[in-house]
Amino acid sequence: MADSDPDIERLQAFDDGEWLGVERAYAGRLFAYVARRVPDAQAREDIVQESFLGAVRGIGSFDKGYTFEQYLFGICRNRTIDHLRRRKATTLSASEDDDERSPLESLAEENETPSAIVAGEDVRGQGRTLLVEILRDWVQETWEAKEFTRLMVIEALFAGGWRNRDTWKRFGLRDETAVAGIKFRALKRMRELAARLSGAAAQGAAPDSNAAAGDPESGLLTCLADEAEAGHTGLDVAMIWRRDRVSCPARHWLARHQAGTLSEGPRAFVDFHTGEMACEWCLANQDDLTDAHEDDLEPLLERVRASTAQYLRSKTVPGQ
Repeated sequence: MADSDPDIERLQAFDDGEWLGVERAYAGRLFAYVARRVPDAQAREDIVQESFLGAVRGIGSFDKGYTFEQYLFGICRNRTIDHLRRRKATTLSASEDDDERSPLESLAEENETPSAIVAGEDVRGQGRTLLVEILRDWVQETWEAKEFTRLMVIEALFAGGWRNRDTWKRFGLRDETAVAGIKFRALKRMRELAARLSGAAAQGAAPDSNAAAGDPESGLLTCLADEAEAGHTGLDVAMIWRRDRVSCPARHWLARHQAGTLSEGPRAFVDFHTGEMACEWCLANQDDLTDAHEDDLEPLLERVRASTAQYLRSKTVPGQ
C-alpha cells in the first residue's frame, strides 16, 4: 500500500534534480515527525538537515527490501533518538527519580530486540525479508477483501500486544474464541504465503544450494506451521510490523482520510491505526498533510539544499 518511490538509481548517481525532488517531497513529513518529539525549533531543523545529509551519504548501500520512505524515516528516527539521549544526559539531575518516564525518555531508552520468528542475523537477511513480504502480502489481501475488522484485530494482536479478552470487546466480536479463530486463520494463510514464496525462491536457487537445512525460510515455515496448528501467536513480530510499516496506508489514503472521502471500512482502519496504534510514521504524514504550507518550509529547505548540494558536488565534480 505504498506510494511510488523516487528513482533509487538516480539518487545513487547523485542526480541533483532527483535529490531536490526528494527534499521537497519529504521535508514536511520529517519535520512533522521530529516536531512531535523535540520541543526546540532549532534542534528540529538540525535533525531534518542531518537526516537528509545522512540519506545522501548512505544511499550507495540502500537496501531495496525497504521503501525509500522507510529508509529516510529510519535515519530521521535515529537522529531524533541521538538528540534525545544527548538532551537527557545534559538535563538529568539527581532529583529526577520519578518512576514515570516521559514519552521522550521512553523513546530515547528504547532497546528493541529482533523478532523471535527468525533468530539473530537472519532478521537482517533473508528471514526478515521473507517475513516482511509475508506480512505485507497478507495485509494487502485483507485490505483488498475489505476485511478491515480482521486487519485491525491482527494489528492489535501482533503490533499492539493486545489480549484476546480486550480485543473481542473492542471490536464487538462474539467472545474470545472469535479472536482466536481470526488469529488461527491469519496464521494459516501466512503459512501458505510463506510456502509459496519459499517455493518460488527454491526454483531460482542454485542446484547445490541447501534450501532446507540452515535456511531462514525453512525455519520460518516451521515456526508458522507450529503456530497455526497451536492456534496462538508466539510470534514476536511487533518490531518488524512497526519498523517495516507492513500495514501503513499509502499517503494518498491518509490524504483522503483528511478530506473525509474514505468509505466506512478504510476510515475505521485509519482511525484505529493512527489513533489507538499511534503509528508514528502515519501521524507525521497526517500532520504534514494538515499543515502543508510549503512557503513555511522554504528556509529549512534552503538549509537542507545547501548541505546536500555541497556533498553532491564532491561526488560528481572532479577535484571537489
